Formats: sequence, structure tokens, C-alpha cells
Amino acid sequence: MKKHLAIAAIILSALGIQQKAMAQSDPHFTQYYVYPSWLNPALTGAFDGAYRVAGIYRTQWGNISSPYSTQGVAADFTTNKNMNFGLSVLNQTAGDGGYRYTTAYVNMAYTGIRFGSMQTHRIAIGLQAGLIQRRFDPTKLTFGDQWNPATGYNPGNPTSDILSSRTASSFDAGAGILYFNGTPNRRANLYAGFAMSHLTKPVDQFSSSKKETLPMRYTAHAGVKIKLSETASLTPNVLYLRQGTAEEKMVGAYVQLNIAANTDFMLGGNYRFDDAASPFVGFTHKKMVLGVSYDINTSDLGKLVKGSNSFEISLSFTGKRNIKTPEVDFICPRL
Repeated sequence: MKKHLAIAAIILSALGIQQKAMAQSDPHFTQYYVYPSWLNPALTGAFDGAYRVAGIYRTQWGNISSPYSTQGVAADFTTNKNMNFGLSVLNQTAGDGGYRYTTAYVNMAYTGIRFGSMQTHRIAIGLQAGLIQRRFDPTKLTFGDQWNPATGYNPGNPTSDILSSRTASSFDAGAGILYFNGTPNRRANLYAGFAMSHLTKPVDQFSSSKKETLPMRYTAHAGVKIKLSETASLTPNVLYLRQGTAEEKMVGAYVQLNIAANTDFMLGGNYRFDDAASPFVGFTHKKMVLGVSYDINTSDLGKLVKGSNSFEISLSFTGKRNIKTPEVDFICPRL
């Protein structure tokens, strides 16, 4: 019974479901800022460079059999025509049944809305379109009628459970908006965004009726970069997600210190309410950023999974552009 409870807890947590939630379907990241195409398509190209390539890896409940692992790769590109473009691929695997959740999206962001005396207050509007695919291997599953009270489980026993659908694919789309104050040399620069995912309400073909849809996901995020000195800054931030009846609330902050030429050190953390505390450490060197975080479970879920927690590592690289635009540097929050 404890094993079954632990497995159920893994499934709920890995899908981002908190104690009072029942419907969230999407994977989530603690270092959500590394994977902007998942967070908000309006963040596409929101960096000072010609292109950016980022990868992130997350593993959960490592001391439990077949834990969840999630990998994401994304690339986005800027242009001088007020249009930015990007693409991303995400894959999540879990369970003895070889369950896989895979998404592939293309993003586009329009960045031409500017106002203020220096035209440094900016609004970006982003669109996203792609595919969601989910699949599993039923040959790796066990069923109740394959158990014999006397001899135990026998994989050779036939089962009356017929699974007609092993894979399901759906078209998906999303949209988002982002505001940021890019005025250079300010003591504080604010950014905030809002996004809606699953606007097309993809059909859940694994449901009993095959007519249920994935619930829309609403994402709100904001932060402010505060200049403490010529070599240090502080960036507090907040994140709110809601999908169906599930919600996620996160607050955090990080300090960035310049410790050598072209090298910064970052230290901070996030707190996900009713779920986990997540310390973070990272380094930037020239145009490369490495980040590591570790979720320490603060709910009763940690007891069910024997104290196992979640680990994330991310790496991103930004290619240089010909003309430097320092007023947008701050809009690449790393925590």
C-alpha cells in the first residue's frame, strides 16, 4: 500500500498538482525563466543578442522506481523588423508503462509597441502553435487479472483489459503579452506578463469518452530588477499558474554579483506554496549561463516518496548581435 501511495504521489506532484488541485496536466519547471516558450510566448527574443539556445533537465523522486524526468530544448531568434521567432521541444517520461508526454511548438512575438519619452517602455505580443503527443507502452503494464492469489503475478496470464489507444496527438495553440520598462540606468526596472495556453482545447483521447479536453492554463508572472550597485542587483519575482482546478503560486528572488570580468555569480531561491522550497545557484560567463536548483519538499508528499526531491540543471547560450542594446539586458530573468 505504501508503494502504491508513493506512486500516486509522484504522479500528482510531477504533473504540478498541489494538495487542493485535481486537474493540472502540464509539466512544470522550477527554473521556468530558462524556458520562456513554455512560460509565455511573448518572451520570445526578449534578450540582448541575435539568438539564444537553452536546455533544461528535471528529475523527480529519484529513489522511486521509474521516476519522472523532463527535458526541454528551445531556441529563439531576434530580427530588426519588430518580429522575433522561436521553437521548442519538451519531453517528459515516467512510470513503468513508459509514459511519454511530448510537445513541439513554434513561437512568434511582435515587439513594435513602444512608448514613453525615450520609447523604452515596451509591450510584446506572442503567439504559439504546435503539437502535443502522449503515448505509453501497454506491454509494460500489469493488470489485476494477471495476479494469482497463490502464485502471485504472472505476465503470461491473459488480461481482459483492452487498451485501444496507445498514442494521441493534438494541435495546440497559445498566446501571451509582456510589458517591460527598458529604460537604461534606472534603479528599478519592472516587467510583467500574462499568457494563455491550450486555447484550442486539445482533446484528451485517453479519456473514457474521448471527448474530454485539456484545460486551459493561465500564467501570470512579474518581477523587478533592482540595481544595488555597479556590480550587484536584486530581482524579486512572482509566478501564478492555474489550469482547471489546479493552481501554483511561487515567489522568489536572486542576487547577481559581478565577480570577475565577464563573469557573474547568482544566488537565490523560490518558494512554491504548499509544495517546496527551491534554492538556486548559477554562473554567467560571457554569453553562457549555467543554473542548478533543488526542490526540497515541504508538504506531506515528501514522506510518501521517502524524502526524495527534485533536481534541475539548465544551460543557455546567447549569440551576440552587431549593435549592443543594454536597455533590454534586464528582461532575461534567471530566477
